[in-house]
This record gives sequence, structure tokens and C-alpha cells, in this order.
Amino acid sequence: MDWRDALDELDRGVLAVVGTLERLSDEEMRAPSALPGWSRGHVATHVARNAESLWNLLEWARTGVEIPQYPSIDTRNADLDAGAGRGRAELVEDVMATAARFSEQARTLPEDAWNAPVRSMMGWWHPAWYSVYRRWNEVEAHHVDLAAGYGPADWPEPYVRWSAAATLTDMAALPEELLGGLAGYRITATDSGESADLGWAPGGPEASGSGRALLGWLSGRSDGAGVSVRPEGPPPVPPPWPHAPAGL
Repeated sequence: MDWRDALDELDRGVLAVVGTLERLSDEEMRAPSALPGWSRGHVATHVARNAESLWNLLEWARTGVEIPQYPSIDTRNADLDAGAGRGRAELVEDVMATAARFSEQARTLPEDAWNAPVRSMMGWWHPAWYSVYRRWNEVEAHHVDLAAGYGPADWPEPYVRWSAAATLTDMAALPEELLGGLAGYRITATDSGESADLGWAPGGPEASGSGRALLGWLSGRSDGAGVSVRPEGPPPVPPPWPHAPAGL
């Protein structure tokens, strides 16, 4: 999918997040999310600060002046804690305003800036255009993390098609020490036929399911519902997601 089309899908994803947030009370915003130690307010604040952080990378590409995604991990975490206790209306406004600013930055970035290399908070480099896809993952995954009725079954089909395929490609490029319990597996999407060999050898363990089921599991947003494992048993715990993009 071209990044311009992904940007349209991303904008729709943000509107869906806002719709979910607007149905919650101030008290419900302070309730636990699906992420350990984070309230729903933490998740909403993170969605907003993530938009700002990826705006920074696009501005780096625009100007040629390096701007880190976040000043530091400590600053990022402090900002989340500081914003998490706000009321629903303020959180919704923050999510909407920062998302609109990111979208405007992306839509007005000069064509010759899109391939400029920028660096993620985790230290890996990617072309500026990949920031749109990173943002798409953040919006859809953290919408699930709000634990407010939106799950992997609700992900838009274009998102599932892109992110499931990208996840398999990126995992196949990971070194063995980062694969955790999936080292030695072959993972296959039964609907698309796409697969990832994670050090797999004939006769080795395999996991399969629809792209949606695999993405929910591999992203840590489901317990592996819809995923079949051979030898039979519960799906292993996947490594932290998302992964550094392969081949960019």
C-alpha cells in the first residue's frame, strides 16, 4: 500500500479511537487499560505524544536538521504520567489535535524529503515515509489496549493486510536471540499464503492462522485465538512488537 493511501486509513483509525474515547467517562479513563501499569488515560496520552514524536521525524526529514523522536525515555515516561490523569474531554482534544498536526505534516512534506533517513527511538533507521506506517501500528494496536470494546476483530482489513505481511517479513529478518519462544518456527497466514521461517527446518514446529489471527497474536493483542500450533499446544509468547522494518 502506498503511504498516501495508508495515511487516509490512518486518519480513519484516529477517528475510531476518538469515538471510543468519547464513550468513556472521566472515571473510566482512569481505569486500567490492557497494558500493565497503564490506565486508559496513559494509553490516550501515549497516542497523542506518539503523534508528536513522529511529527519530529518528519520535520527532521523536511529540514535536514536532526530531531530525535523523543528527547529521552525518561522524558517520554514522565509526559505519559503527567497527562494520564486528565479528563476525557482534554484527552480527546489532545489526541485529535496532535493527530491532525501529524497528518498535515505528512500531507505537505516535500516529495524529495520522503526518502530522507530518520532514526527511531529504539535506534533503527528508516526512510521518513515509514513514519506513516509506524503511526498506523500505534493507532490500531493502542485502540485495542484501551480495553473498551475494540479488538483485533475490529481492525480494518487494509490494516490487517499490510501489518500482518510486514510483521512476518520483519520477524523473518530478526536474529535468533530476539525471537524468544518462536525460534525455530514457521508461521503461515492461511488466507494470504505468506509465511516466515524463523530458523525453521523440515519437521520443525509451525503456527498458522488467518492474517488477522496471527497479527493479533504476534502483536501481543490476543492470546493466540484462531492460531493453530504444531506440535499441538498453546501458542508461544511472541517477542516484543513491532520490529525494525526489514529491507528498507
